[in-house]
Amino acid sequence: MKNYQWLLTLFLILYFTFSGTAQSFKNGKLTLNEDGSRWVKLTLLNQVWVRSMDYNPGTTKFGYDYPKGTDIGIRRYRIQFLGQLTDRVFFYSQFGENNFNDISNRKLGFFVHDAVGEYAIDREKLSLGAGLTAWGGLSRFSAPSVGSILGVDAPLFLQSTNDVTDQFLRKLSLYFKGKLGKLDYRLTMADPMAIQRSNSYEPNLSSQSNFSPKPAKKQWNGYFMYQFLDREGNQTPYMTGTYLGKKKVFNIGAGFVFQPEAMWHSGVSNADTLLTNMVQLATDIYYDAPINENGASISFYGNFTHFDFGPNYIRQLGAMNPTTGSTATDILNGGGNAYPAYGTGNTLYFQAGIKSDDNFIGNTSVMPYVSLQHSVYERLNDPVNFIDAGLAWFLSEHSSKLTLGFQNRPVFTSGGDITQRKSGVILQYQVYFN
Repeated sequence: MKNYQWLLTLFLILYFTFSGTAQSFKNGKLTLNEDGSRWVKLTLLNQVWVRSMDYNPGTTKFGYDYPKGTDIGIRRYRIQFLGQLTDRVFFYSQFGENNFNDISNRKLGFFVHDAVGEYAIDREKLSLGAGLTAWGGLSRFSAPSVGSILGVDAPLFLQSTNDVTDQFLRKLSLYFKGKLGKLDYRLTMADPMAIQRSNSYEPNLSSQSNFSPKPAKKQWNGYFMYQFLDREGNQTPYMTGTYLGKKKVFNIGAGFVFQPEAMWHSGVSNADTLLTNMVQLATDIYYDAPINENGASISFYGNFTHFDFGPNYIRQLGAMNPTTGSTATDILNGGGNAYPAYGTGNTLYFQAGIKSDDNFIGNTSVMPYVSLQHSVYERLNDPVNFIDAGLAWFLSEHSSKLTLGFQNRPVFTSGGDITQRKSGVILQYQVYFN
C-alpha cells in the first residue's frame, strides 16, 4: 500500500507544482505551455489472467502433485509517468508488478521498470539517453508495448535475456536513437546485470553453455527499421502490437545483441574453461493497416532470429508459472507451463490477426489471431512449436479489452525428444488508461 501512496503523492506534488503554469489537463496529460509542447503525463495498465491448464508431467505445488489447475493472477500492472520538460529534455519512468499470483510473496510491492533521462541533440535525428531502459536490440517486439499486443501475450522469446542479465528486459544503458528520413534507429551500450542475482543462476561449469559468473563485459545492442508508409513514434522504446486500423504501417527491420565472453562451458577434458561470445541476430517485417472504411484492419508480424548462446544452451519459460517444482527428472521442461523457449539455434515466428468492422457487436469489434514460434535448437532433437491462437474483443479499443487465448506447447524429455504436448486456455481482461 505504501508504494501506491508515494506514487500518488508524487503525482499530486507535481500536479500542484505545475498547476500554476498549466494550460490544460486532458487524457492524463498536463500541458505546461500554451502550444502544448511541454507536458507531463500519467498512464495506467492492468492485465488480469484467468487460466485453466494441463501442467507438465511431474508438476508439484509445494510438494503436492498438481497435474492441472485453474488460477487467477495479475500478469502486469503498470504506472508510467513521463514528460517533455523543455524543448530538448524528456524523462520517462515506469513502475509496476509482473506475475502476481497465489504463490507470490505477499506485499512484494512495485519495482522500477524504467528510469530514463534523455536529451535531444536534434529533436528528430538524434537523441541521447541513459538509465534503466528497454532501448536496445534485437527486434520490434524485444520491447513490446504491452497495452497494444495482438494476442494474449507478446512473443516472449524475443526478450532474450529476460530477468537473467536484465530486469524484465530493461538494462542500465546509454543509448542513441532517432530518425533519418524513413530509417528509424536505436543503438545501445548496456551493463548486463550480475548473473549471480538471477533465479536461473547455475554456478556449476559443464559442457552445456551457460552465462559466465565472471564480471560481465559491456553489451552492444541495435535495431534499425525502415518505415515505408506511415511513420511510427519513437518517444519511448515500446513498439505497438496493432493500431486497429488507425495507421497504415509497413516496416522491415534488423537488429543485433552482442556481448563478448558472456558465456562459458567446459572443454573436452572438463578441465578447461572456455569463454564464448553471446551473439543474437534478427530480421523482421511488420504490416498493420485498414482494409475498408468501416474500421476493419489486418495485422501481420514475421520474424527470423538466430541465437548463439554457446554449445547446447537451453532455457525454459513459464509465464506466471502457478507451480513450484517437479518430480520428473526425465522431463526437460520442469514444472507447470514451462517450455524451452530460448536456446542456441534459429527461430521462425509469425503472428497475424484480422479485425472486424468497428460496430460488429453493438459498438464493439473483435479480432481473431494466431501465432507460432518454430524453433530449432541445438540441444533438442525435435523442433519447438509453441502455438497461441484466440480472439480479442475490443470493448473500447485497447482501453477495455477481453482476450481469450488457446496455447499449446511441447514437452521434452531430458534427452531432447518430444514426449507429448500440453494445452491451456487463458482469459485476459485489460484496462488501459493512456
